[in-house]
Amino acid sequence: QVQLTESGGGLVQAGGPLRLTCAVSGSHVTTMTMAWFRQGPGKEREFVASVTYGTPTTYYADSVKGRFTTPRDSAKNVVYLQMNALFPNDTAVYYCAANPGGILPQHLVFPSMYRYWGQGTQVTVSG
Repeated sequence: QVQLTESGGGLVQAGGPLRLTCAVSGSHVTTMTMAWFRQGPGKEREFVASVTYGTPTTYYADSVKGRFTTPRDSAKNVVYLQMNALFPNDTAVYYCAANPGGILPQHLVFPSMYRYWGQGTQVTVSG
């Protein structure tokens, strides 16, 4: 049974950094496409970033490109979401998602493509 556990959320001031961690059990990050989604108050769940299985390739939503990165640590079996220069509209519950094997790049943004989900972690950016 694959389980994803997010941690690292909290309250941060605008302009500051925050790092989220997604710990994987029951499988390995190198065999799955990993992704981060977020859902703000009254909004739909939206794609934030992903890292592919095998030799990692990363993809980012335009709204976070240049500010967020999602490195993978194979030894620790975790994926991070390093968030810099946070804005108040980055406030959301952030979810880690995973799917065994690959996903076509044009499909990475769809939540339905991911089989496994974490419980989410709240990120609040104060202005």
